[in-house]
Amino acid sequence: MDIDPLDLKDKADEAAEAKSRLNAMVAVTIALLATFMGICKVKDDNIVQAMQQAQADKVDWWATYQAKSTQAKVYEVGALTAKLTAQTASGAARASVLQSQQKLEARSAHELADQAEDKANAEKAGKDYDDLNYRDDQFDLSDTLLALAISLLAITALTQKRWLYWLSLVPTFFGVLMGTAGLFELKIHPDALSRLLSWLSGFLG
Repeated sequence: MDIDPLDLKDKADEAAEAKSRLNAMVAVTIALLATFMGICKVKDDNIVQAMQQAQADKVDWWATYQAKSTQAKVYEVGALTAKLTAQTASGAARASVLQSQQKLEARSAHELADQAEDKANAEKAGKDYDDLNYRDDQFDLSDTLLALAISLLAITALTQKRWLYWLSLVPTFFGVLMGTAGLFELKIHPDALSRLLSWLSGFLG
């Protein structure tokens, strides 16, 4: 049975067309993912800077809290000393000592009131840090998944295996999902997936 050269040419053309379509799909997908990753990177960098500021604010507020706690105790001891001194004083001296006691007690109460505000500010800074860290984890997970997807796409271009392209869409979907969650502050945070990826990174490393 003779082989028709036209049939061979048609099959070759079909194979070339299929290869061209697959390469185009890979190229477009990588370009879109690279653009999305760039947007996420900019936002993630801003979040990291905000995390550093929140952490610094937290440390500063707790330091101020401790300082005012110490200062309040100093005033309290001073007031107690003045009270004891007043018991042995008389006349104008006693009145002066009692006046000093009242001032010291007022200063101690003022420091304690400020201390409560400092504690609230420190706790708020800590919560801000935790919220930002939550979003930073989302971007980190997105970056890992999309890097995996791009690696699969690169292998697809080399091997021309179409099934690898469809496989790459799995990490692509979850990577885009996590990146979108980070961009729009959505509460999507698969801890189990994060732990699995951490374990795999340690295992492969």
